[in-house]
Amino acid sequence: MVWIGGLILLLLVAAYIYWSVVITEGAYFGPRVVTFLYDRGARTYDQIKEFDAREEAWLLAQPLARALAGLPHPLILDVATGTGRLPLALLRQLEFDGHVVALDLSRGMLRQAARKTAGYDGRVSLIWQDAASLPFTDVAFEAVTCLEALEFLPHPQEALREMVRVLKPGGVFLITNRVGWEARLMPGRAYAPRHLEAILKELPLRAVETRSWQEYYDLIWARKQGVLVPSNRPRGLLDVLRCPRCRGRGLVERGRSLLCTRCGRAYPRREGIVCFER
Repeated sequence: MVWIGGLILLLLVAAYIYWSVVITEGAYFGPRVVTFLYDRGARTYDQIKEFDAREEAWLLAQPLARALAGLPHPLILDVATGTGRLPLALLRQLEFDGHVVALDLSRGMLRQAARKTAGYDGRVSLIWQDAASLPFTDVAFEAVTCLEALEFLPHPQEALREMVRVLKPGGVFLITNRVGWEARLMPGRAYAPRHLEAILKELPLRAVETRSWQEYYDLIWARKQGVLVPSNRPRGLLDVLRCPRCRGRGLVERGRSLLCTRCGRAYPRREGIVCFER
């Protein structure tokens, strides 16, 4: 009977490890654990996920490009960009002529994103920073996206508020919602579809629509309340950045770094990535 008890204990430990590492990806242990796991798996991440370029274009990039049609040089923010799947799919669309700012807390994932988007210099900016306090001015972007990441962020609703803050009135909002049986194993992180829709409508967002996408994820499209006014000139990263330290505007290029003219803090560029984290 002792061996049966030992076997049960072993199975429980294995189940806990599977839940904490595979299903929740370390989310309940804090951002450092999540980042560590993504850094370690960055090189093989795309192979494991088996992204299909045609599906990425058909279900993500093309609808987003159409939603932004008619806007000259739109500026897009992709939160928790990972290996840059959405920026790459969007930049491949001939009708999209905008700039994508891609943010993530995993340097390993951003390195892969830099490699994949190397052919689009000047049209994509990579930033090493978390999603809890986005280093951007209010109402800066024509679209904000966040795919397969919300449930892994420390405070999902705070992250949602930050994303809506930097979105222009009338701008496009695109996120995913974890569904399926695994979502039930992530209390406080994954939301029932109607619950998440209610949260989004209070931010405030309008035209909130949930669409079936994958076995474990739905897509949620919405618009921020208000009217989207096109920018009268092309904009880039420096036009919308604010210093993470003093929250002031006025970051300028200084060699291979960005310098805050208000507090004097310098943020280096390494491997094509603006490093706001330390």
